[in-house]
Amino acid sequence: MILLDNAIKFTQADGQIDLECLRQGKSVLVTVKDNGVGISEHELPLVFNRFYKGDSSRSRGDHGAGLGLSIARWIVDQHQGTVHISSGVGCGTTVMIRFPVIS
Repeated sequence: MILLDNAIKFTQADGQIDLECLRQGKSVLVTVKDNGVGISEHELPLVFNRFYKGDSSRSRGDHGAGLGLSIARWIVDQHQGTVHISSGVGCGTTVMIRFPVIS
């Protein structure tokens, strides 16, 4: 939900958000992709830091407390998963989370 909430916050009203969930072998891949404002290259390594708030000029409204992505990473870590984010200003953002399948 955190990733979907961020995609909604940072995508224009007429933008597109794709949500995908696939089983790949012994893992499940969840992808949230948007065509929103994107994140700059220098900000990308910081987005999972607690209280980090990116450039507010690119959002549609309140940024929040800067905790969402750090909480999302903690949840993924607690489930032995991995998270990867790619983005570019004006190109949107893609977040991929991979969880191991529990037998």
